Amino acid sequence: MLGRAFLLSPASASGQRARMLLRDGASFPLARRVHTSEGVPIGEVFSFLSGLYFRGKETYARTYAPTERVLVITPDRGLLPIDSPITADTLRAFASIDVHHEDARFTEPFARDARTLARALDDAYPVVLLGSIASKKYVEVLGSIFGARLLFPSDFVGRGDMSRGGLLLRAARAGVELAYEPVIGADRRGKRPPRLAPVRGILKDASRER
Repeated sequence: MLGRAFLLSPASASGQRARMLLRDGASFPLARRVHTSEGVPIGEVFSFLSGLYFRGKETYARTYAPTERVLVITPDRGLLPIDSPITADTLRAFASIDVHHEDARFTEPFARDARTLARALDDAYPVVLLGSIASKKYVEVLGSIFGARLLFPSDFVGRGDMSRGGLLLRAARAGVELAYEPVIGADRRGKRPPRLAPVRGILKDASRER
C-alpha cells in the first residue's frame, strides 16, 4: 500500500490536560515550550493531551507511511502535517471550535485540505482514517471526497479509544500492519471485541498518562 496517507483524529483541546498545558505559570518543559513563538510539533502536543490513543495513532502511522503522509485533523486549520508546530494560542483556538460535521468552521478547512490531498495522491492510493468511524464528524467530509478509497482498520469496530491505542502500538511494535476496509458501507458499530492481552510497557505507559 505504498503511497497511502494516514489521517489522525485530533485530541481534545479543552480537557484537563489542555488546561494544565495552558495554565499561566505552568513550568513543566512542554508547557514552557508551547508558550513560545516556536511552539511544539502537533503530534507531541496531542500525545500529551490524549495519552495512549494519540500516541498509538502517531506511532503506527509513522511506522507504515512516510512522515509527510501523516496528517492530523484539526478543529479549525484543516489537515496539518504531524510535525507542524503549534502554540498555546493555536490550542486556545482549537478549544473554541466544535468538531462537528455541521460546524463550517471545522468542515470548510477540513474539506479544503482533503481535496488538496486527493489531488496529490494517485487515484489508486488509499487514505486510512485513524479516528472515530461511528459518527459523521470525519466520515461525512472524507467519504464525500475519497469514496471507496477511505479506509479504516477493521479491528477498530467496537473498541474504545484506549483499546485502539493499545492495538495500534502492538501492531507497530510487531511490524504487522492491520487489515483495512472501506468506511463506506462498513458496519461501524459492531460488538465489543475481547480485551487485549497485557503487553509489557504499553499498560505501564497508559497508567502514567491518565
